[in-house]
Amino acid sequence: MPKLSANLGMLFAEAPFLDRFERAAKAGFTGVEYPSGYDWPARTLADRLARNGLDQVLLNMPAGEREAGERGLAALPGREGEFRDSVGTALDYAKALSCPRLHAMAGIVTDEARRGEMEETYIENLKTAAGACASLSVKLLIEPINPDDMPGYFLNTSAQALAIIEAVGGDNLYLEYDLYHMQIMGDDLAATIAANLPRIAHIQIAGVPGRHEPDGGDIDTPGLFDLIDRAGYDGWIGCEYHPRGGTEEGLGWALPYGIGGGGD
Repeated sequence: MPKLSANLGMLFAEAPFLDRFERAAKAGFTGVEYPSGYDWPARTLADRLARNGLDQVLLNMPAGEREAGERGLAALPGREGEFRDSVGTALDYAKALSCPRLHAMAGIVTDEARRGEMEETYIENLKTAAGACASLSVKLLIEPINPDDMPGYFLNTSAQALAIIEAVGGDNLYLEYDLYHMQIMGDDLAATIAANLPRIAHIQIAGVPGRHEPDGGDIDTPGLFDLIDRAGYDGWIGCEYHPRGGTEEGLGWALPYGIGGGGD
């Protein structure tokens, strides 16, 4: 049976962020993830995890100035110092939250002529970050994201991500495989998972089209869950979608996996 984690950046958004931990636990989740928790002290987040019996399964590294349109630092030439600082900050939080996975966002391409330079920067930064993460037994992840949802994002396809992982080398850089993004990009989801499972350290789900509950549409969620189980994947699957209505009311799809039925 898949282990489902709640992405608190999208689920339970009816409540203030710190109240979402309790809502997730009441719904049956035992793991949570969110794109950024750096607005709160690590001890505050650790307390919310502990009091609700939750594991922090994934955290993004600081990704630059979101209000300015930034979506990561790892592939940005000239920002290497900021990226190193972001690694240190993320590892401090990972240690405090007992979080075993960190996602380093690549950033936005603002000049196509510099894409090659960006790739070189990305590879070197990931080498540095992977080593730092390994020293604390934390896995470093990269995630391809479709350009419709995130225009200009440097990393778009699973093939591109796997090539970057190969170029970085070592054994502490993994693929974060989001079924929603990769369905939009045209992946054969089942074949990609089966062929690359040793390099996949986290999976995320949402329905296509719409990025709502994964209860129909273009992705056979139950079939993929069966395949993932048969393949021996024992990691988490993050529920990263926008509920059509109330979060708890939309969890009927997850009842077979022990989630839902426990909300207010």
